[in-house]
Amino acid sequence: MQKFPPLCPLDMKKVLVVTYYWPPSGGGGVQRWLKFVKYLPLFGWQPVVYTPEQQNAPAIDASLSRDIAPGLIVIRQPIWEPYSWYRRLTGRSKNENLGAGFASSKKSSPYLEAISNWVRSNFFIPDARMFWVRPSVRYLKKVIENHKIDVVVTTGPPHSLHLIGLGLKEQTGVKWLADFRDPWTDIDFYDQLKLTTWANKKHHRLERKVLAMADLVVSVSKSNAEKLTSKGKTNLCVITNGYDEDDIKEISGKPDTKFSIAHIGTFMANRNPRILWEVLAGLIAKNETFKNDVQLHLVGHTDALILDDINRWGLSGILRLSNSVDHVSAVQLQKIHNSC
Repeated sequence: MQKFPPLCPLDMKKVLVVTYYWPPSGGGGVQRWLKFVKYLPLFGWQPVVYTPEQQNAPAIDASLSRDIAPGLIVIRQPIWEPYSWYRRLTGRSKNENLGAGFASSKKSSPYLEAISNWVRSNFFIPDARMFWVRPSVRYLKKVIENHKIDVVVTTGPPHSLHLIGLGLKEQTGVKWLADFRDPWTDIDFYDQLKLTTWANKKHHRLERKVLAMADLVVSVSKSNAEKLTSKGKTNLCVITNGYDEDDIKEISGKPDTKFSIAHIGTFMANRNPRILWEVLAGLIAKNETFKNDVQLHLVGHTDALILDDINRWGLSGILRLSNSVDHVSAVQLQKIHNSC
């Protein structure tokens, strides 16, 4: 049973949280600000959430709605994204998740994939949610006035949402906090985007402007914060990702009897840990009994290229595949596996 801090609009300051991911969207991107919004009233802040009506999310998790307090104001507005065009061009199904890393899948033509990713990288800057920026700024100016908002928070990726914060800052002067869950131009797949010189400069220019104009920038790690500091941002703090005690206090279960390694969530091709497959294959080759004592459990969508590598190293015998699960089940799996 979830317990929520009381919402006392007359006694609290108000914060507008602009987030692309919100229940029923699942996956890692939704957790951070879903939990912050849950507990902000304990610190004297009443949140108002702004999010798209439809989201291109990696998963749907209706169970997350239990973390939304009764009475929380959630404003949903239409968004147009070019993903239907992208899926048709690359032969993807309408339900297939499109990874942020633009990693190619063997399902589609490599030529079509390359062309599509080039267009996506060089014309949709900073990302395909760019078309939501102007209408959101226009709409949220009224929300700030009508709800007497004290602070705006934008969380990215997608980093287009920081451009919403930038527009609101420039046009209203509202206090603005930009939360970077992942880096922008320092993200690990940035060099794979095949950017033109013009597009690369635009990414960096927009990033610098966001960093310059935000009243406070928040990063999830010290290393990411150091990268942002190197770009000239000094008003910056680190708030790491954590956990919600409500999620774990009712979870029971004993660890797996086997040495079990799990990956829970979308497993994209550009995050393929080839050295792990090599090490596991080497251990099995040296000790045949180890094969009976180890299990590799992949939960959620796994790119076909990763599965090819696993099979190539002869690890199909220890592999277990499962469909996406809700957050409660994911926490349960984390408890019973030896390594996640």
